[in-house]
Amino acid sequence: MPTIDLQDLIDTNDQPFVVIDREYRIVAANQRYGATYGTTPDAVVGQHCYAVSHHSTRPCHENGEQCPHQALFERGEAVEVLHTHFHADNQPERTRIRGHALRGVNGERYLGEQLYPLEAEAGMECDALQMVGQSSAFLACVDNLARVADCEASILLFGESGVGKELAARFIHARSTRAAGAFIVINCAAVPETLFESELFGHERGAFSGSSGLKKGLFELADGGTLFLDEVAEIPLGLQAKLLRVLETGEFRRVGGTHTLKADVRLVSATNRRLLDEVDEKRFRLDLYYRLAGIDVDLPPLRERRDDIPALATFLLKRLAGGRCACSLDAAALAALQAYEFPGNVRELRNLLQRAVLTCRDGLIRTVDLHLPTATVPAQTGTQPLAEVERAHIHGLLVAHAGHRSRVATALGITERTLYRKLKRYGLR
Repeated sequence: MPTIDLQDLIDTNDQPFVVIDREYRIVAANQRYGATYGTTPDAVVGQHCYAVSHHSTRPCHENGEQCPHQALFERGEAVEVLHTHFHADNQPERTRIRGHALRGVNGERYLGEQLYPLEAEAGMECDALQMVGQSSAFLACVDNLARVADCEASILLFGESGVGKELAARFIHARSTRAAGAFIVINCAAVPETLFESELFGHERGAFSGSSGLKKGLFELADGGTLFLDEVAEIPLGLQAKLLRVLETGEFRRVGGTHTLKADVRLVSATNRRLLDEVDEKRFRLDLYYRLAGIDVDLPPLRERRDDIPALATFLLKRLAGGRCACSLDAAALAALQAYEFPGNVRELRNLLQRAVLTCRDGLIRTVDLHLPTATVPAQTGTQPLAEVERAHIHGLLVAHAGHRSRVATALGITERTLYRKLKRYGLR
């Protein structure tokens, strides 16, 4: 068997790759690994892996993370995990790590780690748009989004109001081969039914009263890029057939037009309602559902990633400061946020903090400044259905805002139309 230099071998890998011994010490790293962490392979050899990638003084499994090193040397398993690593400038980066069992010439076992950054060039842009978190639920979601971004299939995002479905769609677009193209958004719940077709496909001059000129539709503007249909369950039933035909053929006509146009569009849709339930209720076409849900992705609610709340709150408070000195949360206020159910998710967290910034004293936010609805504090035990939690939360907001619907909708981060539907569903007035 020929003798091959280890450094030459791992340098052929396009992804960061590092070899680690039983004592957590790096014995070899490729050039890409050194560049990722702002150093050189020679400089990291002999250092502990957790000191380089985690900026930590102890192994990651001692911090509660699933550790490839522990899995290999204690259980003999080569695993794939999700971690948050830190660059030389202490910037976080979500990373998928694939462990490999390696043997030295003397039979000694080593761990080979191949690293797959999840955000690539898109990471900083998405971080600036609140893609913040390190919890296992969040990392798994980001990993899933990174995987589906590479394909051309239509994607359906499912998540509760306020989880960040548009951010997820932007992340997919930025990671896709269409990143250089346009990212066009339409909120299907905010467009009147009479204008929906014109908004989506455009219209010719004189097509209807008030149409004084030609207007390109969003489908046309998204040619070569991504069209994001937010609250897709709100598309009027009568227009779903027209949308289905466009998705099948790529061809459409502007309202009042006679020429057939074509557009190459990747579709990402989002909803907080289970579309198959809408199909059963005859409010959504099954054939359109299958066109939209080439791949479906669930986005976790904030209550399933409570460990991310401190980092999210810090980030949002800095953003709300607008260049001024940011407010901070005292320990009791942070504990109250982590105990809260957050039916409105990240959007509700932002709204609560925005109000708290205006009412707090000395730049320190206390529990009283958060104005958490008393109907849902403390957190539920987990046995109460989500619908009951949401109903109680909305009822608490109605009481707090003296029944003022627009203020309740603003607090929840939803439209008044969506709020009205929820009030009707829960029998609230």
